[in-house]
Amino acid sequence: MGVHGVKAVFFDLDNTLIDTAAAGRRAIEESKHHYGEAEARAICDKVQAKLLKECHDPARMCITDLRISHWEEAIQETIGGAANRNLAAECYFLWKTTRLQNLTLAEDTRGMLTELRKGVRLLLLTNGDRQTQREKIEACACQPYFDAIVVGGEQKEEKPAPSIFHYCCDLLGVQPAECVMVGDSLDTDIQGGLNAGLKATVWLNKAMTAPGDASPVPHYIISSVLDLPAVLQKMEHKMNAKLGTDHTASSNE
Repeated sequence: MGVHGVKAVFFDLDNTLIDTAAAGRRAIEESKHHYGEAEARAICDKVQAKLLKECHDPARMCITDLRISHWEEAIQETIGGAANRNLAAECYFLWKTTRLQNLTLAEDTRGMLTELRKGVRLLLLTNGDRQTQREKIEACACQPYFDAIVVGGEQKEEKPAPSIFHYCCDLLGVQPAECVMVGDSLDTDIQGGLNAGLKATVWLNKAMTAPGDASPVPHYIISSVLDLPAVLQKMEHKMNAKLGTDHTASSNE
């Protein structure tokens, strides 16, 4: 399917194309087997909180060492005693392995991407540490569905900086005004698409919650990534209607 004026669609990865949050929850459940239920739950809750507040500088520490430290701190904060780096590493690698095993690109999503790619170019644009994101991409085997893959941790700036979006445009040989950004984050995906002057931004809002007053305003909102083709069709109809109006106006002059 082709869309007038749209030559490329950029997709976010985590919690847009793959359910990273659900995979992480399953990995946390698996990690609880090391302790009694109450202690395990407390440790895992602490790790989850540390992951959410994580600020990683790859120049200072590799992501593996940082995340082992999360587990080490959480264990010590919960059960006390001396720090146990080996145990923390065991917990971390169990969590990581289980999470990767649960990252899948759903069959219906694969089908949608395959159909979309017949008419527009597709690019995967994900923020995050290079090693972590490349492992996720490998685990869900999404490479064949995209013309290009860009990882924020490999660039000078990440979403929402305009530079990374313009880099993506250059990769595909398209203009920002010919591109659509699809993602679940208002702060990075939607704000970034707006900052870069893309044709449209599409916010994936699974819970269909109302955005905050200060939040960026997306052009379109969908509850499932599978709703995207309908949005692109709507854009095409709008474009056709505008072209028809313009043609009528010029004919009447």
